[in-house]
Amino acid sequence: MSTLRPGGAPNAAVVSGLRRLSRARDPVAAPAPAPTGSRCDLCETTIDEEHRHLLQMTEHRILCVCEPCWAMRAGDPELRPTGTRVAVLNGFDLSDELWSGLQIPIGLAFFFRTAAGGVVAFYPSPAGATESELDLDAWNDLVAANAVLEGLEPEVEALIVDRISDEHAAAIVPIDRCYELVGAIKASWQGISGGTAVEDAVGAFFAGLGARRSVA
Repeated sequence: MSTLRPGGAPNAAVVSGLRRLSRARDPVAAPAPAPTGSRCDLCETTIDEEHRHLLQMTEHRILCVCEPCWAMRAGDPELRPTGTRVAVLNGFDLSDELWSGLQIPIGLAFFFRTAAGGVVAFYPSPAGATESELDLDAWNDLVAANAVLEGLEPEVEALIVDRISDEHAAAIVPIDRCYELVGAIKASWQGISGGTAVEDAVGAFFAGLGARRSVA
């Protein structure tokens, strides 16, 4: 497993994006008002209180955009709209053995497929998001146990797994929602383990997802 720390070039863009997202939107509820002076990352016009996001494919960077830019630029080759599907995976099959094979050091992570065919995991740490490229055999074992993952859209959708709460949970969510959660966790992290605020943030996140849509 190859692990990249937040100081590396790929993570710098991601962490910058998730920090901005965590300020711009509540990780569970509807988008909060954008900070005074926030602007569209593409045209620099003032962003509405509720704004959309685009994924910059080359740097895998989340862009906050106004409605006109979203409408005009969403089809650009280097840009893609972030996903829209929210599916809580009831009965998700993730044994301790399968989880061990993924080699994630804590009980919370999100996973997305890359356009090149790989799978990347992000998990929170005191320094922010840590990136890990997964062993494809371990990921394929997880997909074999959960056929719903075969339809995970590359780059813009993610599987998020919570094993730190008393009741384990998993969901498919838009990629920007994952970045928001990681940013919120970093802001509330306490001590070495993160403290109870992390569990509270994760629990609230999944509670909000459950109110939207679920699949067996």
